[in-house]
Amino acid sequence: MQRYDTRGMTPAMTLLFAVTGGFAVGNLYWAQPLLDNIADTLGFSYSAAGLLITVTQLGYATGILLLVPLGDTLDRRKLIPLVLTAAAVSLLASALAPSYGVLLAAFAAVGLTTVSGQILIPLAGDLADEAQRGKVVGSIVSGLLTGILLSRTVSGLLADAFGWRSIYFLAAAVTFGLALLLARRLPADLPRERLGYGRLLLSVAGPVRRYRAVRAILAIGACAFGVFTMFWTGLTFLLSAAPFDYSVTQIGLVGLVGLAGALAARKAGKLHDRGLTYPATGAALLLALASLALAALGQHRIIWILLAVLLIDIAIQSLNVLNQTRLLSIEPASRSRLNTAFVFCNFVGGALGSLLAGVLWSIGGWSLLMLVQGAIILIAAAVWALCRRHLSSTG
Repeated sequence: MQRYDTRGMTPAMTLLFAVTGGFAVGNLYWAQPLLDNIADTLGFSYSAAGLLITVTQLGYATGILLLVPLGDTLDRRKLIPLVLTAAAVSLLASALAPSYGVLLAAFAAVGLTTVSGQILIPLAGDLADEAQRGKVVGSIVSGLLTGILLSRTVSGLLADAFGWRSIYFLAAAVTFGLALLLARRLPADLPRERLGYGRLLLSVAGPVRRYRAVRAILAIGACAFGVFTMFWTGLTFLLSAAPFDYSVTQIGLVGLVGLAGALAARKAGKLHDRGLTYPATGAALLLALASLALAALGQHRIIWILLAVLLIDIAIQSLNVLNQTRLLSIEPASRSRLNTAFVFCNFVGGALGSLLAGVLWSIGGWSLLMLVQGAIILIAAAVWALCRRHLSSTG
């Protein structure tokens, strides 16, 4: 059987994958701090502005389901630059949009096409040596997390200086440049199983049915990401209200503390390479529970909140890398489809977390939010404990 040349995943290639993935996923978040600005420019209501984020996220979920599985059958040296080019065109359309309707369609297209990072991760799993896979995947996921965290800050700064359209012109140019670079730098893909598109999409559920470990990983990941989005959504409510009364800019700066989570993700990948995935997952769940307790007790003191933000980001992002790296080791021929299932389940968990955050905040405020999040982490811990034999065998 032909094998990939694992020497292809050099530190320089890992960095290129991380930058590309981070920039791609950042495309989902440029607009979040700019909604008021965009609404004022194009003359629509703030409630309509919120729909821009919704269609972007729905587009991303659709892209995960329809495009990422293609990485298991098509030549990724062609597929990834093609997806990046489509994203660049969508970003350019966003920058030039003359009306709300056109912008809505352009944002949906941005979400649909900005999935290259989730195609790159399984490719990195193929190219990386077995002993280095966790480190490589951790570095790339760290790039994605950094892109998410920095995108809001960068877009706000550029919009203040040059207007909101400037970020989309710049993003289109950089994305197209990355497409050209990857078209030249990606190694040739090996021949793989050919499946019709319909069968390919249906086969995403195959590994989920076959492996109990996959089901456990998806459940833990959905719980963790649901808590993550619930925490950050609730944090906005908390810091906007008394006694903090923070501005949008100040809340954004608090978010930069989360960069520690991106750094922790790289370390978590190394733990997988040392065969410590199972105990490290348990430790990360315990750290998440401790951070929620700290956030509940210190809800009126910013230093405690900042420490809780630091710890929960380290815990959740470490869980994300440990789960994703373990998943990519289960069935190498289905890595893109496994990644599709993982990201989609995370997305569902995150969407439910965002929805619950608003409901719980209105009922019981920050304390109730922390209590429910703690219960969700305990559910994830129960899955981790009950599936010990299956999870231990995969990492």
